[in-house]
Parts: sequence; structure tokens; C-alpha cells
Amino acid sequence: MTSIDIQRWTAFSSDPAGGNPAGVVLDAGGLTDAAMLGIAADLGYAETAFVSRGQGAARGIRYFSPLAEVPFCGHATVAAAAAIAQTEGDGPISFETPVGVVDIVTATHADAGRRVSFTSVEPETAQLPADALADVLGAIGLPERDLHSEFHPALAFGGNWHPLVVLADREAFDGFAIDADRARAVLDARGWPATMIVLWPQRRDLWHARNVFPVGSIVEDPATGAAAAATGGYLRATRAVEVPARVVILQGSHVDRPSELTVDIPAAGGIVVSGSAVRID
Repeated sequence: MTSIDIQRWTAFSSDPAGGNPAGVVLDAGGLTDAAMLGIAADLGYAETAFVSRGQGAARGIRYFSPLAEVPFCGHATVAAAAAIAQTEGDGPISFETPVGVVDIVTATHADAGRRVSFTSVEPETAQLPADALADVLGAIGLPERDLHSEFHPALAFGGNWHPLVVLADREAFDGFAIDADRARAVLDARGWPATMIVLWPQRRDLWHARNVFPVGSIVEDPATGAAAAATGGYLRATRAVEVPARVVILQGSHVDRPSELTVDIPAAGGIVVSGSAVRID
């Protein structure tokens, strides 16, 4: 049997002990769905990216969690692009994802190592129904009075649909506990393939995020690129920022993997999410 080269990277940190780990398989064209799911389950990371050759600079890519295929994954996109750049050098890359074409640029900086930027598909926002909001708050054990009065709950899309809530108080943000079984049941019942986004705004240009994502041994995602894109779309749609805008999202400190995501929000079109990436092994 031909051996499969499975790389391990972390995205949105220049420190292998930070960021969000992802598996990367760069020559996955011959793998079956069952094989990809098996590799993702064995690795145990939130997602693993499987890349296949396309036309020219374009490549196909699919994403698997330990439980199922995921339509889009930002941190695994960053990891896969960094893995390609390590072999082929920096420059533009296009991934043909299940949700559309995602354009990426990689560059190497002396102070931050390799940086990767991806432009999301067109973001969307929608109303979060009252019963769905109750499900989200129930999964994190918070009452509705902890919500921020200026930022209304929503469904936000940047490749995946996410429920998004903003908390008014840092203490509530830092202190909530995730009921993993309840959160997984809510995600499955609602058909949400990725994370629940919980935010706290330190400033208009500096946000803190916790992303609820019970899968395997994981309960909370350390860095979520698709959620960052969805957040950027939400901030634009609700006019919470004056576009064009740049915001920084800090995530992962609650699970001891600090991460930093830079989000550029243009007046129209996809949201640009950037961060560092480094190989773990």
C-alpha cells in the first residue's frame, strides 16, 4: 500500500503550541471518502484538509472533521496553503472548495514567519430565530440578559452557517461553561456544520472569540477562520464598523492555544482573513 504523507500544521499562530492544529494531505486525489474520514478521525484535530490537483494554480480541497465532511474550514485552508508554499514557494493559490472558489496569498515575513491570507466566499447574515437563540444560550449556560444590547444575535455565513452571539460583559465571556453533549445535539439538530460563535468586543477593532465545537476530544475551537469571515460579514451587514475596516480577533486562550486572526472587511465582496502558520512536525 502506498504511504500517505500526512502533515501537521497549526494556523493563526507562529508558535507550534498555539493556533489551531490541522492535518494536511497534499496528494489526496486517490483517497475515498471513507479513507479521508478515517485519517481525520485518527488525527483527532478539528479538521483535516485533503488537497487534489486541479488546473494550473487551482486545486481541489475537501475538509473532514473526525465525524463528517465539513463544507469549509478556514484554519485548515491556511494550513494547506502554508504546506504548499513550503514546497513551491510563496504566491497566489486558488482552492476549489465545496462552497466555491477561495483565493489565497502566502508570504514570508522575517518577524512572523509565513503568513496566509484567504478571501472568503460572499458572506451572508440572517435572523437567528428565538428558539435557536435559546438553544445556543442553553448550551453555554447563559441567560439572555448577558447579551450585548448593541449587537443582535444572528446567523452568519462565511463558508459555513454559524449562530453568532455577542456578550456585554468580559466576565460572562470568560466564565461560561460549555455543555458539550447539549451543544453537539443543537448543532446536529439545527444542521449547523461548524461552530457556535460567541464574541466580546474589547474595542470596535479588537474582538475576543470563543467558538463552541464539540467533536471528538475537542469542545472549543482554538482558531476558526470560517467563523472570522462570518464575523467580518456580520460586522459589515450590521454597520458595526465603517468599511473598509480591519479588525483583530483573539481566540484560543481559554483552551491554552492563543491565536490571532486579522480580518479585513471591504465595502463589498468576500472577507479577507489572515494569520501566521507553522508546521508542528
